[in-house]
Amino acid sequence: MKDRGGRGLRKWVNLLLLAPFIAVLWVPFYNSVEPRFFGIPYFYAYQLAWIWIGAGLTWIVYLVDWRGSDR
Repeated sequence: MKDRGGRGLRKWVNLLLLAPFIAVLWVPFYNSVEPRFFGIPYFYAYQLAWIWIGAGLTWIVYLVDWRGSDR
């Protein structure tokens, strides 16, 4: 049986997936129309930004988990 040294890292990296969830739940922080980004109200721009950030974080978690697996 192999001893996996990166197992703890993989467990902690999974917590990155909570960031978009928590950021979007914190509505009073971004509940405004101004400022506008490219004509989009801040409320929608903030949520759209977290879609891209969440996709990036999901990709990072996938890479860390994939490199730590036996393949």
